[in-house]
Amino acid sequence: MESNTNIIIVDDHALFREGMKLLIEKEGMGKVIAEADNGKTFLTMLKKHKPDLVIMDIEMPLMGGLEATAKAIDIFPDLKVLVLTMLNEKENYSEMINAGVMGFVLKTAGKKELETAIQTVLRGESYFSSTLLHQIIIEASKQKVILDHPIIHEHDISKRELEVLQLMSDGLSTTEIAEKLFRSKKTIEMHRNRLQEKTNTKNIIQLVIYGLKNNLAHLR
Repeated sequence: MESNTNIIIVDDHALFREGMKLLIEKEGMGKVIAEADNGKTFLTMLKKHKPDLVIMDIEMPLMGGLEATAKAIDIFPDLKVLVLTMLNEKENYSEMINAGVMGFVLKTAGKKELETAIQTVLRGESYFSSTLLHQIIIEASKQKVILDHPIIHEHDISKRELEVLQLMSDGLSTTEIAEKLFRSKKTIEMHRNRLQEKTNTKNIIQLVIYGLKNNLAHLR
């Protein structure tokens, strides 16, 4: 990743921000152009800075990550937000996704996963830790895919689209799915876009959760 990627870190713990900045810049993941300890300060910063990526905490004083993200994306619809979170914050995930967050990574994740998440979100794709996804939809994941599920017929979902949805649920990126199915990236993007239209979901994370909750895919 080129080091000219401009990043804003929003977290109420100074030591965490300092450590994250050191890691990001030392490993060449990007340049931290600003830091904020709450969502209110972050929104003020957006008037002066135009980041390529925002790394956002959820629980903060004055204004949390959910409200800050929703307000920021309302102003800048193309803003890319990656959330660093803990497992005990999973009740906020659905709301953060609806607000426009493109990815979730555990604060306990390693350097390699963080870099992968940053790269994925910067490409305009969604990233989610498989551990987090397991926690969010653990009950839904206990069921198996049923090929005659009424939703499949209702939305006219094809077998190929189900296959793509399952691979997305496995955590594969668009490029990885294209390689696995011996199809072009453009073709996989077409299937993904059709799935989002048919299921009325805004992004890949919402689509995957929809598929899992409605028994169209499963965690494996």
